[in-house]
Amino acid sequence: MDDIETAKAILVIGSNTTECHPIIGLRIKKAVMQNDCKLIVAEPKHIRLCYYADKWLQLKPGTDVALINGMMNVMVEEGLADDPFINDRCECDRYDELKAMLKDYTPEKVSEITGVPADDIREAARTFANADNAAIIYAMGITQHTTGTDNVMTLANLAMMTGNIGKPGTGVNPLRGQNNVQGACDVGALPNVLTGYKPVTDPETREKFEKAWGVKLPEEPGLTATEMMSAAAEGKIKAMYIVGENPMLSDANLHHAEKALKNLDFLVVEDIFLTETAQLADVVLPAASFAEKEGTFSATDRRVQRVRKALDAPGEARPDNEIVADLAKRMGYEMANVEPAAVMDEIASLTPQYGGISHARLDALPDGERLHWPCPDADHPGTPILHTEVFTRGKGWFAPAEWQAPAEQPDKEYPLTLTTGRVLWQYHTGTMTRKSDGINEIDPHGHVWISPDDAEKYGVENGKKAVVTTRRGDIDIEAMVTERVPNGVIFIPFHYVESAANILTNDVVDPVSKVPEFKVSAAKVKAK
Repeated sequence: MDDIETAKAILVIGSNTTECHPIIGLRIKKAVMQNDCKLIVAEPKHIRLCYYADKWLQLKPGTDVALINGMMNVMVEEGLADDPFINDRCECDRYDELKAMLKDYTPEKVSEITGVPADDIREAARTFANADNAAIIYAMGITQHTTGTDNVMTLANLAMMTGNIGKPGTGVNPLRGQNNVQGACDVGALPNVLTGYKPVTDPETREKFEKAWGVKLPEEPGLTATEMMSAAAEGKIKAMYIVGENPMLSDANLHHAEKALKNLDFLVVEDIFLTETAQLADVVLPAASFAEKEGTFSATDRRVQRVRKALDAPGEARPDNEIVADLAKRMGYEMANVEPAAVMDEIASLTPQYGGISHARLDALPDGERLHWPCPDADHPGTPILHTEVFTRGKGWFAPAEWQAPAEQPDKEYPLTLTTGRVLWQYHTGTMTRKSDGINEIDPHGHVWISPDDAEKYGVENGKKAVVTTRRGDIDIEAMVTERVPNGVIFIPFHYVESAANILTNDVVDPVSKVPEFKVSAAKVKAK
């Protein structure tokens, strides 16, 4: 995160950083104001970072691949690519394939797709390519599409083409949507890998973990969260154990999520509050919050941070590790020592990236020092910057991706594009923030953001109730008429159960990541 302030150019795409990741947003503003950093913001809405940007590329939702391909077309045509980096660090035949594809993505053609003026695409490309070091920062505005995987790979293409990987102030930097998403993935909270991102399909990997744990492991990947919901709706999954997640507000197409959960024979929810999902559960296991337990978090930049207990958990609430261990015991598996420090030691013994990290070492770090994985042994200083000399796979692999339109396009019946996201005042499904009187006074309920022209066209008034409808359902919500969204686009934050945006969103998924297309749905609006 410190590197952000040293960048000479930053491309923020698919991220309303100051509202969704405000501390990192401050770093970006500091880079602009104190380091003469050129800021490019690619975002359909006018966000606060636009005030700091040298160039705001107001693209249509779902056109990210086209925009980035257009920028790379300019770089190739104007000789702005970092040829020494490409020749030394990347597979050149893949680069030749990319260049061949990019010929079709002229700024003029890309302008027709994205709505961004061709000259703005050229200027953004030159700004990014000519900077000494340039960083890409993105969030779920990139990943929550049916083409989310292509979006990310296209950003990686841009970083490799310009040599902006492996040095300070560069990189392809995903901002994690919730605390410790990075750490959870690191230790195997994914259906296709074990801790350390080792594939469950690999016999040697399974043998290592079977020996450590004394159990036989499945040979095939499990289901993703979206696949589990579909399987539950179809009756293929009979029971579900949900920990710290609220799919009854956060899943796309909430009617489908409700059908899936109600179709289960048995639902267990472990959480710190009685969420909308917990209210459907057969059993609720009250958990301790972060301030009531010991452990670690791994941040967006792979920094491993100690978490220390500040107070006792209320009532019957217990730390997650104790709940899981007791549950395992009652199901016939006697778990070993699950004290937090011992768990960290086990992670280190089985996960090469964490091999040199322990509670004792983290506790002994001097003020201001940080420890990032990979950290293979106790003498290793950690790795704040990845890929400094070589990529994990060896040579960099360009992945040419053609632009594909979102699954739903506006039409005569549904003429608007609905996109969803967050606002500064609320956090995720509001489980915690909406219990704060102060926050509720500032931000009591949701709004549908709509442009003045569209509001007049569809008879919607500022501050009055409107009805927003998609092919999944409809919600009543107060209208906010604002020039911050363009004509043809409406925006709804998803935090509010009484006007739940995800009743409207499309649950069609990216074929690789299985992430739903939260960011683009065809919609219509009318006055209530």
